Amino acid sequence: MGFVIHGHIGLYLNLSGFTIVMGGTFGATLLSYKMERLIILVKVLLTSYGKELKTPDDIVEILVDLSVKRRLKGLLSLQRDEEETTIVFLRQAIGFMVDGYNQAQIREVLNAEMYFFRMRRDETTRVLQTMADVAPAFGLVGSVVGLIGMLGGVGDSAVIMSAVPIALTSTLYGIVLFNFLCLPFVANIKEITVQELMLQKIITEGVIAIAGDLHPGMLERKLKSFLTPSARKGGG
Repeated sequence: MGFVIHGHIGLYLNLSGFTIVMGGTFGATLLSYKMERLIILVKVLLTSYGKELKTPDDIVEILVDLSVKRRLKGLLSLQRDEEETTIVFLRQAIGFMVDGYNQAQIREVLNAEMYFFRMRRDETTRVLQTMADVAPAFGLVGSVVGLIGMLGGVGDSAVIMSAVPIALTSTLYGIVLFNFLCLPFVANIKEITVQELMLQKIITEGVIAIAGDLHPGMLERKLKSFLTPSARKGGG
């Protein structure tokens, strides 16, 4: 609404300014990172906005069910759950338990998975941070280009009027790209990463407890300590 209250949206559209800012930002990013890293960034963004994560209490219920099943039917009965589950980290954890890893080995492997998962996400957010750093600068570049065009058209009002939108809209595009896209994308990826690491931590502690044959009731109480009071079903 703010863009159209005192005019119309066409006032803010300028192909030259848009090309300078977007082309410069993505060009600088391509010079900074390999194309594979940019493809990973796109995949992470699509996942973060399009994939719904399971809630921590859902994970707790799954792990308690696995603990009960292990007590009733034995460890090898979890093999089927390993194949059916759609949670990659949980499937890996169950696989380690079924393969006979001891508790220390399971913890070591899963902690390494979480560490490198966080490292990969940090590398992805660095790409967006680079884009956020250079976008305002290329907005300024567009403004300088527009000013040069205005100076070159002194005495010719048509040239000046064509250069003014470039000078003004380029700065606008750089600021919008910085504040409305890059920084929110960074914040979203960090938020999703924290949520996923929480689920992975719950899975790690749960699978290690199941491997140690902890009673399902004790397991539930232990895992619910990860949850906020409002998320603890059954008043745990």
